[in-house]
Amino acid sequence: MEILKRLNIRPNNISIYEQAFSHSSYCNEHGLKDNYERLEFLGDSVLDLVISEYLYISKNLEEGKMTKLRAAYVCENALYEYAIKLNFNEYIKVGKGEESSGGKFRKAILADTFEAFLGAIYIDQGLEKVKEFIFNKIIPIIENPDTDFFVDYKSLLQEIVQTNQKAIEYEIIKQVGPPHNKIFTIAVLVGGIKLGIGIASSKKQAEQEAAKDALNKRVE
Repeated sequence: MEILKRLNIRPNNISIYEQAFSHSSYCNEHGLKDNYERLEFLGDSVLDLVISEYLYISKNLEEGKMTKLRAAYVCENALYEYAIKLNFNEYIKVGKGEESSGGKFRKAILADTFEAFLGAIYIDQGLEKVKEFIFNKIIPIIENPDTDFFVDYKSLLQEIVQTNQKAIEYEIIKQVGPPHNKIFTIAVLVGGIKLGIGIASSKKQAEQEAAKDALNKRVE
């Protein structure tokens, strides 16, 4: 696999990496038994461990703040950005129907594939190789001052609003598309006044986008 050469990974068992990039829709179409889901389960825990170690070593923070940072660095948005920056969408194998609906760029699939890839490295080469990969390829993204996809805009907005004792509400304005691929438009209201709009493929992300929009308008 070309991506392994690019990432300086010499596989002992290349099939485990092929599995990491195989979505269930692709496996169903081709009669394959193993998709990336089991590897994703493993990679999720490995990522938590390595990011926890990174925070413990590099940040002199109390437990609560480290917990919040870790949550931001391993959330779906972050995993999606890691995968996109590493061009994982070029290697993901999805079924024809999934591909025609943009599956290779779907946030959840890219995020899951990233975790599965970490699981594959762990199985194939051990924890130290996973740590090397994360510290060389992912930590620079995290430490880039221009990176802002880790920000919890809802929490930031909540902190500002609490000082003024105003209520925050998130209201679905519109939802379009089939059940498995909906697009949500959500407004955030502060004290009954609409201050931001967010559009995304999940309610949670649309709420984050709405809060970001409100913050960009300098809510006080």
